[in-house]
Amino acid sequence: MKEYQKTYKLSNGVHIPKIGFGTWQIPNGPVAYKSVSMALKNGYKHIDTALAYGNEESVGKALKDSEFSREEIFVTTKLPAEVKDYLAAEEAFLESLNNLDLDYIDLYLIHAPWPWSDMGKDCKAGNIEVYKVLEKYYKLGKIKAIGVSNFSPNDLDNIIDNCEIVPQVNQIGYFIGMDQSETIEYCKNHNIFIEAYSPLGIGYLLSNKEIEKVAKKYDVSTAQICIRYLLQKGVVALPKSNHEERIIQNAQLDFEIKHEDMNFLDTIKGDPRRWD
Repeated sequence: MKEYQKTYKLSNGVHIPKIGFGTWQIPNGPVAYKSVSMALKNGYKHIDTALAYGNEESVGKALKDSEFSREEIFVTTKLPAEVKDYLAAEEAFLESLNNLDLDYIDLYLIHAPWPWSDMGKDCKAGNIEVYKVLEKYYKLGKIKAIGVSNFSPNDLDNIIDNCEIVPQVNQIGYFIGMDQSETIEYCKNHNIFIEAYSPLGIGYLLSNKEIEKVAKKYDVSTAQICIRYLLQKGVVALPKSNHEERIIQNAQLDFEIKHEDMNFLDTIKGDPRRWD
């Protein structure tokens, strides 16, 4: 079995494919439809979108037009970060379900603990309120797994202390050079699975000379090293691309990074956006 066809098991028994196809910044319409269709055609079984991305409609159409049954595809979408009240959260969830034209969502996440326009704002009460919407639709079978995104240990404490169901997933920015050890350790201790978005450091890792050296040793691309690194950390990676050649290449991960090279990659530190 190819690496991208393998799965991890969440705390509730749901299986999640190791590689997901990310759709952030892929515009709704022909581009999103073509990109998702290419990903599905080339073996991806996990598609990650969000209401805030504005492309759920095209993602859903690509899913419908694919050769795969609904049960073969794992679909993630997200509650907009600025939605922090119960009724608005219900409306947003039902809107996503309608946009995607699906009967259920495999994984539904709170996109962030605060609005993107007011990062760090205290939204503890609102997060409890909207998480209860996730719990409701999870119990109704409209969501197979629930979780959060960009949540710190303090944000997670708030949910765990005030809600019934421990989040099954925390989707965070995680890539070579980005230290997420505190959040990862917390999630490990609470059986919350980690997904890594921006595995290529928003593209900046691709020009990192140290990672390029490691890639040459294995005769693979820098992107493949970045993605394989995360799989060997035991997390889901969510690469994205509009180009079929890269979509195919990003899933060709049937190689093992040696222990000493993983240790070397661990020494790379810092925000890659500052490396240029």
